Amino acid sequence: MPEQFSAPNVKRLAIGATITAVFVVLVVTAVYAQQDKYALKSPSDIAFADFRGYEDWSVVSSARTDEVLKVIVGNPTAIKAFKSGVPGNGQPFPEGSKFAKLQWKFKKSTEAPFVVDVPDTFSQAFVMEKDSKRFPKSGGWGYAVFNYDPASDKFAADEKSLSDCGNTCHTAVKKKDYIFHPYQKR
Repeated sequence: MPEQFSAPNVKRLAIGATITAVFVVLVVTAVYAQQDKYALKSPSDIAFADFRGYEDWSVVSSARTDEVLKVIVGNPTAIKAFKSGVPGNGQPFPEGSKFAKLQWKFKKSTEAPFVVDVPDTFSQAFVMEKDSKRFPKSGGWGYAVFNYDPASDKFAADEKSLSDCGNTCHTAVKKKDYIFHPYQKR
């Protein structure tokens, strides 16, 4: 048997290959975990993955505070309900309705020939989903906040966003099934 195939050399090669494979798996897993916002869960056990595709949902409304611009989007279930008259017709949103309030810090446009604020840095995704079995104490809605850090280009679940966090605020619109913004005319 040639020397390169001797037992000690084969053993060294096997150990080296195993270490290399483990290292590659760890690096790939670490990179994937850093980039996968959908792996996040809120303290109230709401998974960001439940809102996969929110980037393409239909716009419900928009708003502006002194600090942020907000765009509220809804999943197809919520949009279909709005179009059928919910909540103005006295009916609640169906199970599976989901909303995401996307928030940006803003700046004055330097390009427009008039004064206008435009989105600058994305800051947060506030999400809510209708699941009466999971969230019976909050009108059937679960709430979570996922903050975005532009420096690291990562999302993180807001540790203060408990299942009834959003409900405290949304109780003011209980008669509208806890939804502030109507579906805006197009």
